Amino acid sequence: MREDLHIIANLVEPGARVLDLGCGNGELLAHLQSNKGVRGYGMDIDPHQINACIKAGVNVIEHDLNDGLARFPDSSFDMVVMTETLQAVRRPDLLLREMLRIGGECIVTFPNFGHWVCRAWIVSRGRMPMAKHLPHNWYDTPNIHLCTFADFERLCREIGIAIIERFAVDYGYRSRRLISRFPNLFGTTAFYRLGRAST
Repeated sequence: MREDLHIIANLVEPGARVLDLGCGNGELLAHLQSNKGVRGYGMDIDPHQINACIKAGVNVIEHDLNDGLARFPDSSFDMVVMTETLQAVRRPDLLLREMLRIGGECIVTFPNFGHWVCRAWIVSRGRMPMAKHLPHNWYDTPNIHLCTFADFERLCREIGIAIIERFAVDYGYRSRRLISRFPNLFGTTAFYRLGRAST
């Protein structure tokens, strides 16, 4: 299993009800079902990935995340997961609200546009950056809302989302001393565990 999915799996409680948005081939849910007794669904728009989920024994729903999550009632899940997808949806703010409407908590990961390589690329070349964690050209990228960790945390404050836990990692999904001290400059990917802000 991918290293980032191992990290996420460690954040999910045994027996939890889980919804995995943009679930891909269902690798995470298959692992959670086998190892933690999780019950849940994956959601994806790609027919090939949906077929892979079915073959892996994962319940999957074909759905475009840009259409929202209105089909699910409030508090349908304990955990809603979305890996490397936030930056590819039209309204990340609305989707985050919906995730916490239907789930008690959520886990979100995304690439950091504030990483020093991206900053250096723009300053030295005057072009949109490409890096290991952002490998696409500006014209063929699936990413339409790139952001930094600072941008994301500001959004969470503005829309009343509590950051329960956050840790940033490098290309190999390892934490480093410099990343811990300056995550927005040296982290390539962050894992955010989010909850509803207390009223």
